[in-house]
Amino acid sequence: MSEMQTNINSDWKKKVLIAGTLIGAFVGFGTAYLMARTAEESSGGPPKITTKDALKIGVNVIGVVRGIAALADR
Repeated sequence: MSEMQTNINSDWKKKVLIAGTLIGAFVGFGTAYLMARTAEESSGGPPKITTKDALKIGVNVIGVVRGIAALADR
């Protein structure tokens, strides 16, 4: 493989990693903000998250990540 092809291959990987990191940070921040705001409006304190709710969210997040990873197969 030539040096130019190596640079092109590593460039798109870096761009995908940076974009994914930024998108994940913004989505995470937005989700935390909405959760905090909703908890404050409804109960005036921190959110009360049960183990069952945390497991549901974890399973759903894994499903979303698998779906996104499957996009690379297309």
